[in-house]
Amino acid sequence: AIPRFIALWLLGSTHLVTALSLQKSNGLNRRDALSTATWTAGGLLLPSSPPAAAAASSPATFVNFQDGTPFPLVSFGLQIYNDETAYQLTLTALEVGYRNFFASVLAGNQMGFARAIRDSKIARNELFICGSVVSNRVSSFREAKQVTTQGWQENLKAFSVGNIDYLDQIMLDYPAPDASSIRGQWSAFEEMKNQKLVKTLAVSNFSPVQLDYILNDAEATAKPDVNQLPLSVAYHPGNPIQENTKRGILVQAWSPLGGSLGGRFNANIKATCAEIGTKYGKSGAQVALRWIVQSGAAVCTQTKKKEHFVEDLDIFDFELSKQDMDTLGALA
Repeated sequence: AIPRFIALWLLGSTHLVTALSLQKSNGLNRRDALSTATWTAGGLLLPSSPPAAAAASSPATFVNFQDGTPFPLVSFGLQIYNDETAYQLTLTALEVGYRNFFASVLAGNQMGFARAIRDSKIARNELFICGSVVSNRVSSFREAKQVTTQGWQENLKAFSVGNIDYLDQIMLDYPAPDASSIRGQWSAFEEMKNQKLVKTLAVSNFSPVQLDYILNDAEATAKPDVNQLPLSVAYHPGNPIQENTKRGILVQAWSPLGGSLGGRFNANIKATCAEIGTKYGKSGAQVALRWIVQSGAAVCTQTKKKEHFVEDLDIFDFELSKQDMDTLGALA
């Protein structure tokens, strides 16, 4: 008899060893299995029987956090532009199938995004919406908690114009400068969650040491589900996926197609991704995104072109070979 669950375990920072011993008779293929995986400290847990409707609301494959909240592995991250642009791009993303959205306070267009959600008429429970708080310029637990609380309250006020009265996730855009202030930031998020105004909590740009300030705090009542980091085939220093996975945290790559820090795609990287893509009938960008997902992380993409929205979602119907994964992992 096969086990009830089959686990995906991360080995190293650049590839995933998959133990998929699924019986053909149960009707569950690799894509459907991944679309209903559950994220745990050990990796992704796959159900051994097919779901009633796998990824019915979106072509983006998702994982389930431990509380059961589904998290699509491809999200649209709004950038800095006015509310009208945010409104139009959000509607485009919704039209082509995006259901995961990162509307950062830093982008300055949360109200435009929220109006698009309202006008789309898509049921709220089909969407995953993440806001963010910037509260890193503080110097104590008390100040960090106060500024972070004010930040999440301002998020809810902005989103309320679109009749959004709770968030699926709230994210700290940056860590505060020391352990005490980070714990103050986190305490404010825990209170938001305790008030049932947010389902899951996340951080961004946190190092392993900074994560441990939260995870090792005996008074903490929740842990981060996501750590959003700059990560791509061009930039993945220090085994970030492995370091987060062993802490039970999912990495979400921001700037997954380059353009940040040391992660710009040079001519060699672009050519290698494109060449590999020809074997699968995919673009170089799709190969670069697939490498991230197949390595055990999620991606947060951004574009202003409808065709690129579509392209970025279309990465779940092929699997890179181990050789191609290794080649891509060595490009950084």
